[in-house]
Amino acid sequence: MKWFIYMLYSKKDYGLYVGCTNNFENRLKDHNSGKVFSTKNRRSLVSIHIEEYASKAAAFNRERFLKSLWGSRLKKKILNNYLSGLNQ
Repeated sequence: MKWFIYMLYSKKDYGLYVGCTNNFENRLKDHNSGKVFSTKNRRSLVSIHIEEYASKAAAFNRERFLKSLWGSRLKKKILNNYLSGLNQ
């Protein structure tokens, strides 16, 4: 089974959300329909980054890293790349 790490960008508060799932399409729908407590007041959300992993353990380790202080640098870089692509 494939697992995914994803980053969502909130068009409301301009913040990022990092999550992990084995069904990305359904999870994104859940986020944008308000079913996820952490993001229901931050809608609308857009996917700006996704990574695929073969194991649940690898995916959750990556999620943990992205939520750490060191991972925040990478998140800022990904966000800047996304935003610069919108301006072109």
